[in-house]
Amino acid sequence: MSSNLPKISVITPSFNDSKFLEQTILSVIGQGYPNLEYIIIDGGSTDGSVDIIKKYESKLSYWVSEPDKGMYYALQNGFAKSTGEVMGWINSDDMLHNRSLFTIGQVFGDYHQINWLQGIPNTVDENNRIVFASEVYEADKLFFYQKKHINSKKYIQQESTYWRRSLWEKAGSRISVDYKHAGDFDLWIRFFQFEKLYNIYAFTGSFRLSRQGQASVENYAEYVDETLTILNRYPLNKNEQKQISAINFFWRFEHRLQKLKNWLLKKLKLNNSSTENNKLHFDYKTQKFNLNK
Repeated sequence: MSSNLPKISVITPSFNDSKFLEQTILSVIGQGYPNLEYIIIDGGSTDGSVDIIKKYESKLSYWVSEPDKGMYYALQNGFAKSTGEVMGWINSDDMLHNRSLFTIGQVFGDYHQINWLQGIPNTVDENNRIVFASEVYEADKLFFYQKKHINSKKYIQQESTYWRRSLWEKAGSRISVDYKHAGDFDLWIRFFQFEKLYNIYAFTGSFRLSRQGQASVENYAEYVDETLTILNRYPLNKNEQKQISAINFFWRFEHRLQKLKNWLLKKLKLNNSSTENNKLHFDYKTQKFNLNK
């Protein structure tokens, strides 16, 4: 492992989430990463969250609890106070995987051309079990402008994503507070103006699905609306528009071939049943796996 582990700044925005906050904190400070700057910005919680934060304040670089205007305001406040070469955030109900900061630090320490990376997108339940993991897919600026991410629900998973401060500064040293749900999406689109996203085939952070729900799940339609607004704020140049047209042409051709294949299989009475019938999917409301029938 590289002996030159960079300073990593991790920010946790928090507000009335005492149920999982301690687990989140322990997943960060329990890493034992030697060059960690951990900052918690609490929005004035009244549910016991402040007592939990105080319990671990000796391990924190900075923390505050005061009313704010929401998560992205808290994040901007935290990032403004941070000094690490590498940056990222983990929400107060999510968690980092064991020793994942060493993985992040090693990659950034060894590969100076990498300025932005994402681990394997995954989800945990209320008991920290990994209940879903997706394939690492190649995401770039044009992928999002095709709007295929909306139907496929393929997003850059914030809990697994880290970047260099130099990229943050190029992109304006800010996370947008203009959006309630999609401030991360706005940041990714601005990052794409300068750098490509690298993928690491390792678990780094997890999004948690709990019975009490999450804004990103319960307000998915609003999130989609905001992403479309964001895409319109950063228009493509003529060369990128041509690339989109070419990609869409071949995508439509491929889609028609697949439809023809399915029609032929049905006509020939060959088995073409969907593999979805063999999959079990996690239901966050019941915290159980359901079998599609």
